[in-house]
Amino acid sequence: MAVPGGGGPTVRRILLGSQLRRLRESVGIGREEAGYHIRASESKMSRLELGRVSFKKRDVEDLLTLYGVTGEDDRAQVLALVHAANERGWWQPYSDVLPTWFQPYIGLEESASLIRTYELQFVPGLLQTEGYARAVIAGGNRGASREVIDGRVDVRMNRQKLLTRPDAPRVWAVIDEAALRRPIGGPKIARAQIEHLLELTDHAQLTLQVVPFTVGSHAADGGDFSILRFPDADMTDVVYLERLSGAVYLDKREDVDRYTIAMNQLSLDSCTPDKTVDALRTIAAAL
Repeated sequence: MAVPGGGGPTVRRILLGSQLRRLRESVGIGREEAGYHIRASESKMSRLELGRVSFKKRDVEDLLTLYGVTGEDDRAQVLALVHAANERGWWQPYSDVLPTWFQPYIGLEESASLIRTYELQFVPGLLQTEGYARAVIAGGNRGASREVIDGRVDVRMNRQKLLTRPDAPRVWAVIDEAALRRPIGGPKIARAQIEHLLELTDHAQLTLQVVPFTVGSHAADGGDFSILRFPDADMTDVVYLERLSGAVYLDKREDVDRYTIAMNQLSLDSCTPDKTVDALRTIAAAL
Protein backbone atom coordinates (compact mmCIF):
# COMPACT_ATOMS: atom_id res chain seq x y z
CA MET A 1 0.00 0.00 0.00
CA ALA A 2 1.41 3.39 -1.00
CA VAL A 3 -0.22 6.43 0.53
CA PRO A 4 1.07 9.69 -0.98
CA GLY A 5 1.69 12.47 1.51
CA GLY A 6 2.66 15.51 -0.52
CA GLY A 7 0.95 18.88 -0.63
CA GLY A 8 -0.77 20.82 2.11
CA PRO A 9 -3.23 19.55 4.72
CA THR A 10 -6.27 20.06 2.46
CA VAL A 11 -4.85 17.80 -0.24
CA ARG A 12 -3.62 15.27 2.31
CA ARG A 13 -7.15 14.96 3.71
CA ILE A 14 -8.50 14.34 0.22
CA LEU A 15 -5.82 11.73 -0.49
CA LEU A 16 -6.39 9.99 2.83
CA GLY A 17 -10.15 9.98 2.31
CA SER A 18 -9.73 8.51 -1.17
CA GLN A 19 -7.45 5.78 0.16
CA LEU A 20 -9.94 4.83 2.88
CA ARG A 21 -12.76 4.73 0.33
CA ARG A 22 -10.77 2.41 -1.94
CA LEU A 23 -9.97 0.13 0.99
CA ARG A 24 -13.63 0.01 2.01
CA GLU A 25 -14.81 -0.76 -1.51
CA SER A 26 -12.15 -3.44 -1.98
CA VAL A 27 -13.71 -5.53 0.81
CA GLY A 28 -17.32 -4.79 -0.16
CA ILE A 29 -18.30 -2.82 2.95
CA GLY A 30 -20.89 -0.05 2.66
CA ARG A 31 -20.55 3.43 4.13
CA GLU A 32 -23.31 2.80 6.66
CA GLU A 33 -21.58 -0.30 8.07
CA ALA A 34 -18.21 1.47 8.17
CA GLY A 35 -19.76 4.47 9.89
CA TYR A 36 -21.43 2.26 12.50
CA HIS A 37 -18.04 0.70 13.25
CA ILE A 38 -16.60 4.09 14.27
CA ARG A 39 -19.81 5.43 15.84
CA ALA A 40 -20.48 7.79 12.91
CA SER A 41 -23.35 8.33 10.49
CA GLU A 42 -23.22 7.45 6.81
CA SER A 43 -23.07 11.16 5.97
CA LYS A 44 -20.07 11.57 8.29
CA MET A 45 -18.36 8.70 6.47
CA SER A 46 -19.06 10.44 3.17
CA ARG A 47 -17.45 13.66 4.42
CA LEU A 48 -14.44 11.71 5.69
CA GLU A 49 -13.92 9.98 2.36
CA LEU A 50 -14.21 13.29 0.51
CA GLY A 51 -11.58 14.83 2.80
CA ARG A 52 -13.91 17.54 4.06
CA VAL A 53 -13.40 16.97 7.78
CA SER A 54 -10.46 16.17 10.02
CA PHE A 55 -9.58 12.59 10.96
CA LYS A 56 -9.29 11.01 14.40
CA LYS A 57 -6.44 8.55 14.68
CA ARG A 58 -8.61 6.09 16.62
CA ASP A 59 -11.27 6.12 13.89
CA VAL A 60 -8.74 5.46 11.15
CA GLU A 61 -7.17 2.64 13.19
CA ASP A 62 -10.61 1.03 13.63
CA LEU A 63 -11.40 1.40 9.92
CA LEU A 64 -8.08 -0.16 8.90
CA THR A 65 -8.83 -3.12 11.13
CA LEU A 66 -12.33 -3.43 9.65
CA TYR A 67 -10.87 -3.34 6.14
CA GLY A 68 -8.33 -6.06 6.93
CA VAL A 69 -5.25 -3.84 6.90
CA THR A 70 -3.21 -5.49 9.63
CA GLY A 71 0.39 -5.14 8.39
CA GLU A 72 2.41 -2.87 10.65
CA ASP A 73 4.08 -0.98 7.80
CA ASP A 74 0.83 -0.47 5.88
CA ARG A 75 -0.95 0.88 8.95
CA ALA A 76 2.00 3.12 9.83
CA GLN A 77 1.91 4.78 6.38
CA VAL A 78 -1.77 5.61 6.67
CA LEU A 79 -1.54 6.81 10.27
CA ALA A 80 1.40 9.06 9.41
CA LEU A 81 -0.81 10.71 6.81
CA VAL A 82 -3.52 11.22 9.46
CA HIS A 83 -1.12 13.41 11.43
CA ALA A 84 -0.05 15.36 8.32
CA ALA A 85 -3.67 15.82 7.18
CA ASN A 86 -4.65 17.35 10.53
CA GLU A 87 -1.90 20.00 10.49
CA ARG A 88 -3.05 23.61 10.44
CA GLY A 89 -2.61 25.59 7.24
CA TRP A 90 -0.91 28.99 7.47
CA TRP A 91 -4.26 30.65 6.69
CA GLN A 92 -6.18 29.11 9.59
CA PRO A 93 -5.36 31.94 12.05
CA TYR A 94 -7.36 34.11 9.63
CA SER A 95 -10.43 31.88 9.80
CA ASP A 96 -12.40 34.56 11.65
CA VAL A 97 -12.16 36.94 8.67
CA LEU A 98 -12.34 34.45 5.79
CA PRO A 99 -15.51 32.84 4.41
CA THR A 100 -15.57 29.15 5.29
CA TRP A 101 -16.22 28.24 1.64
CA PHE A 102 -12.99 29.93 0.51
CA GLN A 103 -10.56 28.30 2.93
CA PRO A 104 -10.47 24.93 1.10
CA TYR A 105 -9.45 26.78 -2.07
CA ILE A 106 -6.34 28.21 -0.38
CA GLY A 107 -5.31 24.69 0.62
CA LEU A 108 -5.82 23.40 -2.92
CA GLU A 109 -3.98 26.37 -4.42
CA GLU A 110 -1.01 25.74 -2.10
CA SER A 111 -0.65 22.19 -3.44
CA ALA A 112 -1.36 22.74 -7.13
CA SER A 113 1.25 22.22 -9.82
CA LEU A 114 -0.81 24.09 -12.46
CA ILE A 115 -3.37 26.85 -11.93
CA ARG A 116 -5.36 28.01 -14.95
CA THR A 117 -7.72 30.89 -14.31
CA TYR A 118 -10.07 33.12 -16.30
CA GLU A 119 -11.17 36.42 -14.76
CA LEU A 120 -13.95 38.61 -16.07
CA GLN A 121 -14.24 41.26 -13.34
CA PHE A 122 -10.85 41.62 -11.67
CA VAL A 123 -7.17 40.85 -12.01
CA PRO A 124 -6.57 37.38 -10.46
CA GLY A 125 -5.81 37.52 -6.75
CA LEU A 126 -2.36 35.95 -7.18
CA LEU A 127 -1.36 38.87 -9.43
CA GLN A 128 -2.87 41.81 -7.54
CA THR A 129 -0.95 44.67 -5.97
CA GLU A 130 -1.77 45.43 -2.34
CA GLY A 131 -3.53 48.67 -3.25
CA TYR A 132 -5.66 47.01 -5.90
CA ALA A 133 -6.44 44.08 -3.58
CA ARG A 134 -7.58 46.43 -0.84
CA ALA A 135 -9.85 48.31 -3.26
CA VAL A 136 -11.40 45.05 -4.54
CA ILE A 137 -11.93 43.59 -1.07
CA ALA A 138 -13.31 46.82 0.41
CA GLY A 139 -15.64 47.32 -2.56
CA GLY A 140 -17.06 43.82 -2.25
CA ASN A 141 -17.46 43.98 1.52
CA ARG A 142 -19.01 47.35 2.23
CA GLY A 143 -19.70 47.76 5.91
CA ALA A 144 -17.00 45.26 6.96
CA SER A 145 -14.67 46.33 9.76
CA ARG A 146 -11.11 47.53 9.14
CA GLU A 147 -9.85 44.36 10.84
CA VAL A 148 -11.72 42.13 8.38
CA ILE A 149 -10.49 44.09 5.36
CA ASP A 150 -6.90 44.11 6.64
CA GLY A 151 -7.03 40.38 7.38
CA ARG A 152 -8.30 39.49 3.92
CA VAL A 153 -5.69 41.69 2.27
CA ASP A 154 -2.98 39.96 4.35
CA VAL A 155 -4.23 36.57 3.20
CA ARG A 156 -4.22 37.63 -0.45
CA MET A 157 -0.66 38.95 -0.21
CA ASN A 158 0.49 35.79 1.61
CA ARG A 159 -1.07 33.60 -1.07
CA GLN A 160 1.23 35.23 -3.62
CA LYS A 161 4.30 33.81 -1.86
CA LEU A 162 3.72 30.52 -3.67
CA LEU A 163 4.85 32.25 -6.89
CA THR A 164 8.36 32.64 -5.48
CA ARG A 165 8.72 29.12 -4.04
CA PRO A 166 11.39 26.86 -5.57
CA ASP A 167 8.52 24.53 -6.55
CA ALA A 168 6.22 27.32 -7.70
CA PRO A 169 3.16 26.15 -9.64
CA ARG A 170 2.70 27.03 -13.28
CA VAL A 171 0.10 29.82 -13.48
CA TRP A 172 -1.79 30.51 -16.70
CA ALA A 173 -4.05 33.54 -16.34
CA VAL A 174 -6.50 34.77 -18.95
CA ILE A 175 -8.01 38.17 -18.14
CA ASP A 176 -10.88 39.89 -19.90
CA GLU A 177 -10.03 43.34 -21.25
CA ALA A 178 -13.00 44.74 -19.31
CA ALA A 179 -11.36 43.79 -16.01
CA LEU A 180 -8.15 45.59 -16.99
CA ARG A 181 -9.90 48.79 -18.10
CA ARG A 182 -12.07 49.03 -14.99
CA PRO A 183 -10.42 51.71 -12.77
CA ILE A 184 -10.55 49.76 -9.52
CA GLY A 185 -9.39 52.04 -6.70
CA GLY A 186 -9.05 54.98 -9.08
CA PRO A 187 -6.73 55.64 -12.05
CA LYS A 188 -3.50 55.67 -10.03
CA ILE A 189 -4.08 52.27 -8.37
CA ALA A 190 -5.45 50.78 -11.59
CA ARG A 191 -2.43 51.97 -13.59
CA ALA A 192 -0.03 50.61 -10.95
CA GLN A 193 -1.80 47.26 -11.24
CA ILE A 194 -1.32 47.14 -15.01
CA GLU A 195 2.34 48.08 -14.60
CA HIS A 196 2.68 45.23 -12.09
CA LEU A 197 1.24 42.82 -14.64
CA LEU A 198 3.78 44.05 -17.19
CA GLU A 199 6.57 43.26 -14.72
CA LEU A 200 5.13 39.80 -14.14
CA THR A 201 5.17 38.93 -17.85
CA ASP A 202 8.85 38.04 -17.39
CA HIS A 203 8.01 35.49 -14.68
CA ALA A 204 9.14 32.06 -15.90
CA GLN A 205 6.16 30.26 -14.33
CA LEU A 206 3.49 32.67 -15.52
CA THR A 207 1.63 32.82 -18.82
CA LEU A 208 -0.60 35.89 -19.16
CA GLN A 209 -3.18 36.53 -21.88
CA VAL A 210 -5.81 39.20 -22.45
CA VAL A 211 -9.22 38.54 -24.02
CA PRO A 212 -9.73 41.64 -26.20
CA PHE A 213 -13.11 43.22 -26.77
CA THR A 214 -12.79 42.31 -30.45
CA VAL A 215 -13.32 38.63 -29.62
CA GLY A 216 -17.01 39.20 -28.88
CA SER A 217 -18.82 36.15 -27.53
CA HIS A 218 -16.49 33.38 -26.40
CA ALA A 219 -16.26 29.99 -24.66
CA ALA A 220 -16.28 31.45 -21.12
CA ASP A 221 -19.21 33.85 -21.41
CA GLY A 222 -20.72 32.17 -18.35
CA GLY A 223 -18.22 33.81 -15.98
CA ASP A 224 -14.83 33.35 -14.36
CA PHE A 225 -13.42 30.05 -13.13
CA SER A 226 -10.18 28.34 -12.18
CA ILE A 227 -8.86 24.84 -12.87
CA LEU A 228 -6.29 23.38 -10.49
CA ARG A 229 -4.08 20.40 -11.29
CA PHE A 230 -1.96 18.53 -8.75
CA PRO A 231 1.32 16.63 -8.96
CA ASP A 232 -0.13 13.53 -7.32
CA ALA A 233 -1.75 11.09 -9.74
CA ASP A 234 -4.42 10.22 -7.15
CA MET A 235 -5.76 13.80 -7.21
CA THR A 236 -8.22 14.72 -9.94
CA ASP A 237 -8.29 18.25 -11.33
CA VAL A 238 -10.62 20.62 -9.50
CA VAL A 239 -12.70 23.42 -11.03
CA TYR A 240 -13.40 26.33 -8.68
CA LEU A 241 -16.39 28.62 -9.25
CA GLU A 242 -16.85 31.55 -6.89
CA ARG A 243 -20.13 33.32 -6.33
CA LEU A 244 -21.28 36.20 -4.12
CA SER A 245 -22.21 34.01 -1.16
CA GLY A 246 -20.30 30.79 -1.73
CA ALA A 247 -18.25 28.64 -4.04
CA VAL A 248 -18.59 25.41 -5.99
CA TYR A 249 -15.84 22.80 -6.30
CA LEU A 250 -16.21 20.42 -9.26
CA ASP A 251 -14.10 17.30 -9.68
CA LYS A 252 -16.25 14.98 -11.80
CA ARG A 253 -14.46 14.12 -15.01
CA GLU A 254 -17.23 15.40 -17.29
CA ASP A 255 -17.35 18.76 -15.48
CA VAL A 256 -13.57 19.20 -15.50
CA ASP A 257 -13.40 18.26 -19.20
CA ARG A 258 -16.07 20.82 -20.07
CA TYR A 259 -14.22 23.65 -18.37
CA THR A 260 -10.86 22.51 -19.72
CA ILE A 261 -12.19 22.62 -23.28
CA ALA A 262 -13.58 26.12 -22.63
CA MET A 263 -10.25 27.29 -21.21
CA ASN A 264 -8.32 25.86 -24.15
CA GLN A 265 -10.60 27.60 -26.63
CA LEU A 266 -10.42 30.83 -24.67
CA SER A 267 -6.62 30.71 -24.77
CA LEU A 268 -6.70 30.26 -28.55
CA ASP A 269 -9.07 33.23 -28.95
CA SER A 270 -7.05 35.53 -26.67
CA CYS A 271 -4.02 37.68 -27.44
CA THR A 272 -0.77 35.75 -27.49
CA PRO A 273 1.55 36.48 -24.53
CA ASP A 274 3.60 38.84 -26.74
CA LYS A 275 0.51 40.69 -27.99
CA THR A 276 -0.74 40.80 -24.39
CA VAL A 277 2.26 42.96 -23.45
CA ASP A 278 1.24 45.45 -26.16
CA ALA A 279 -2.37 45.37 -24.95
CA LEU A 280 -1.32 46.05 -21.35
CA ARG A 281 0.81 49.02 -22.40
CA THR A 282 -2.10 50.48 -24.36
CA ILE A 283 -4.45 50.08 -21.39
CA ALA A 284 -1.92 51.59 -18.96
CA ALA A 285 -1.54 54.63 -21.20
CA ALA A 286 -5.32 55.06 -21.32
CA LEU A 287 -5.50 55.09 -17.52
